[in-house]
Amino acid sequence: MNLPAFRPCNSRYSLCVILCLSAWISFESPVWGQDQAIAPDNTSISQAETTTDVLTSVSTTEPTVSATQSDSSEKPLSVFATFEKRVDELAGYAVGKIASVFFFDVLFFDNPTAQELEQFKAGNAVLPEGHQDTFQLPLAVAWLIFGAIWFTIQMRFVNIWGFWHGVQVVRGVYDDHSVKGEVSHFQALTAALSATVGLGNIAGVAIAISLGGPGACFWMILAGFLGMSSKFTECTLGQMYRQTRSDGSIMGGAMYYLSEGLKQKNLGWLGKALAVIFALLCIGGSFGGGNAFQVNQSLNAVQESIPFFKDHRWVYGLSMTFLVGIVIIGGIKRIAVTAEKIVPFMCAIYVAACLWILFDRYQQIPSAFLSIFTGAFSLEAGFAGFVGVLVTGFKRAAFSNEAGMGSAPIAHSAAKTDHPVREGFVSLLEPFIDTVVICTMTALVIIITGAWENEAYQGIREAGNGAGLTSRAMGEHLAWFPIILSVAVAMFAYSTMISWSYYGERCWVYLFGDGTSMVYRVLFLIFVFLG
Repeated sequence: MNLPAFRPCNSRYSLCVILCLSAWISFESPVWGQDQAIAPDNTSISQAETTTDVLTSVSTTEPTVSATQSDSSEKPLSVFATFEKRVDELAGYAVGKIASVFFFDVLFFDNPTAQELEQFKAGNAVLPEGHQDTFQLPLAVAWLIFGAIWFTIQMRFVNIWGFWHGVQVVRGVYDDHSVKGEVSHFQALTAALSATVGLGNIAGVAIAISLGGPGACFWMILAGFLGMSSKFTECTLGQMYRQTRSDGSIMGGAMYYLSEGLKQKNLGWLGKALAVIFALLCIGGSFGGGNAFQVNQSLNAVQESIPFFKDHRWVYGLSMTFLVGIVIIGGIKRIAVTAEKIVPFMCAIYVAACLWILFDRYQQIPSAFLSIFTGAFSLEAGFAGFVGVLVTGFKRAAFSNEAGMGSAPIAHSAAKTDHPVREGFVSLLEPFIDTVVICTMTALVIIITGAWENEAYQGIREAGNGAGLTSRAMGEHLAWFPIILSVAVAMFAYSTMISWSYYGERCWVYLFGDGTSMVYRVLFLIFVFLG
């Protein structure tokens, strides 16, 4: 195959390839056509949790069809429920194959052997000491950490000296409306933030502290600080290699700076291959983590305050589908206009509620910070415990701010500027707002209220219901807050979906051509309802 000559623009050919691959996976998948979805038998082994952190949560985190599956032996499934179940099974199988590579545990020295694992699953033995897979570091997260450290050093700590300049650019000090672009710096920032500020800030932080203790917060903050350099680098590259499409829209992102940038290094074949892989994975991520997972988890939180949705989940799904549809049909300009209104509002509500609780218990703030610092470097549980806390914090931070993942440059490439590095300064504010500010607020509330170790919430922690734990923690001081949190969660999920629809659509257009945008948007809305 002559990869350098490959041009991802023949939409009919590309669609045929995708359909053939889908059919092949369908027949090869061991779950297709079976009555029960395959799930890990050994949920006590935390390797399953590693995969769930980012991708497979789509198919394994409280799926809406689980209740239907549990009583499938008693009554037949409807045609729609059967279709929904098959889609969930197929997606879970495909994601599992991808995750086995990207979430390979680089800390594999404590993994059980294949024989030990087989005996454990059969119930004939217990896992020996030191082979219980106590903690993991997924390959993707390790690579993001390495990249963030490298960029921070190479850019001479741009996350510090470039911070104020980024604020000035967002304020419009250097605006020039005559330059090429579709959105302002502020709109690009809010559009990208709307994709990152969400359930990771509410649920992810609570889960991190439940698993690793207060010390996990320290490593989350450090990961956010380092991630500012990654975001600066990737969004500058997104601007440098952006293109104007045939319909006049601006296109940029990892697929362009990978293909064009590596071509300049005489590695065009590698750039094209990586660009296509990125585009495919981003499309999959938009349907899963940026869509179905968001609507599913937000519904689980909303139904706690509005019981109506427990028995009428389809109403919530249909409402979200309609609300998302009226925005994404209009493209990046309408998404940006919506995001610039929603993101500041929802962040202000959430931060205000956190500050209310913190001011009420201001005497405990110093001790909370002390527990964060001492917990981060404590060796009471041994070196393994220290590494476990560090890994937990970095994993959750990677899920929260998406620094280095290549998604944010798609939004920032549409900003109006003739200096690519200027948009890079804007983008480094994202991890600071997302992780350093909002995640820290959540962590302080969880720690100060003691929710992370409260025996009354043990069931919630064991279920991995981070949003529920945050809701209970805040509800202890603000009886009305669970309702506010439900609204915030729904808004967080909504804003994430509209931004990720744009990410996925741009990658779809890169592969299949400008005329296929509406096909993607319809598919995206279908997945909103399925979620």
